[in-house]
Amino acid sequence: MNFNLKEKFLNSIEKADRITVITGAGVSAESGVPTFRGKDGLWKNYSPEELATPQAFERNPALVWEWYNWRRELISKCNPNPAHIFLKNLENEKKDGFLLITQNVDGLHRKAGNKRIIEIHGCLWRVRCVKCGNKFYNYDVPIKILPRCEKCGNILRPDVVWFGESLNYEDLKKSISACINCDVLLVIGTSGIVQPVASFPFQAKRENSNVFLIDINPSKNRISEIADLYIPEKAGEFLKNFIK
Repeated sequence: MNFNLKEKFLNSIEKADRITVITGAGVSAESGVPTFRGKDGLWKNYSPEELATPQAFERNPALVWEWYNWRRELISKCNPNPAHIFLKNLENEKKDGFLLITQNVDGLHRKAGNKRIIEIHGCLWRVRCVKCGNKFYNYDVPIKILPRCEKCGNILRPDVVWFGESLNYEDLKKSISACINCDVLLVIGTSGIVQPVASFPFQAKRENSNVFLIDINPSKNRISEIADLYIPEKAGEFLKNFIK
């Protein structure tokens, strides 16, 4: 490990009162979570783009739930890695000065113990009624097909953001505000491609020149180029050095 990078990272984290974290698929990959894109995402010859849509659920909700049961079964075997544990400890240390924004829907941050978290693309382990909007966490593997709402009896769907759907406005507003108003913006394991989250670091730097941006990613990307500190390593391998 580059000890200069380690020292700069540690100093910036220790001095910060307010830390906002953005995590992407790179964090989950170290726990063995498949990307569900390309060949890893194929299930019965369907791609995610064919199943993760409101239209697909309307046409055949049982088929979509079969796919999500497959995903839930795979992810249920995965456990938090050192990056998740570091972020749980960081929340405990910074308390109200900490917010975690994750693009991942696997629930591993919650499994690790994080509570101050925005699951901006939703969560595989949360369900939502298509009629009354009732939401709750359900960890059944497999979940009953078709699951029904206890309040109104209508069908439940996975509470994730599907292709063609908008992000929750309040989550979006809170996330952007947290990125702009923090001391350190820590971006971990994200490609910097998926919008609108990919734009958050750029907006933060544009609106608050005092935000110290750290990017941890083995592959350099657009966010790395504007980072004040770029760490070209896998998140778990780097952050395990700071677990007390």
